Parts: sequence; structure tokens; C-alpha cells
Amino acid sequence: QVQLVESGGGLVQAGDSLRLSCAASGGTLSGWALGWFRQAPGKERQFVAAINWSGSSKYYADSVKDRFAISRNSANNMLSLQMNSLKPEDTAVYYCARRYQGTHSTSPLQYDSWGPGTQVTVSS
Repeated sequence: QVQLVESGGGLVQAGDSLRLSCAASGGTLSGWALGWFRQAPGKERQFVAAINWSGSSKYYADSVKDRFAISRNSANNMLSLQMNSLKPEDTAVYYCARRYQGTHSTSPLQYDSWGPGTQVTVSS
């Protein structure tokens, strides 16, 4: 079973940037769709971004489109999320996830492997 671990979260000010990384061990990310989700206190886990098995297709929630960029590096078994122009409403725990299919989904129920999450806090 693949294990995922996120890193790169932290406390930043509005307008700053952060880059999240997701490292995999015990399995490969190659050939599977990958996604980023986030969960704020008292709220449901929500879709942020996803990338298909080849990296040729990327999908974003409307709230992060044009600010966030998802990418994958199959050679290093890594997934990344570049977050620019951060806003206080981006504050949440961010999770990376692997879907056991090649095409993406915006539903967290469609992903089978999850990391423990990394906290992102954006102050105003």
C-alpha cells in the first residue's frame, strides 16, 4: 500500500506563496490520477486540484483557478501544488491523494490513498 506524506505547509500572509509537496513510498504514483484536497475546521473536505495519470490534464476548483498549479514528477514519485496569491480563505489542512484510476475525480470518495495532511494558515 502506497504511503503519502505532505510537506511545505506553514503560516504566511495574504498575497504570499507556498509550495506543497507530496512524497510517496511503498508504491508508485505513476499511472494513477492524483489530487489535492483541503479541509477547514468544521467544514467538509473539498476538492482543490487534480492531475491525470500522464500529467496532460489538470483540473482546479473555481476558487483556486489561476492561483494554484498542480504538477507531478513521476521520476521522483512526487506531487506538488504551487499556491500563489494566498488568501485567508485558503486556510485549511491540505491533503494529497491517489486515485486508483488514471482519470481524475473531484470527489474525495474516489481516492484510495491519503497523506496525513499539512496545515496552511494565511493571515490577513
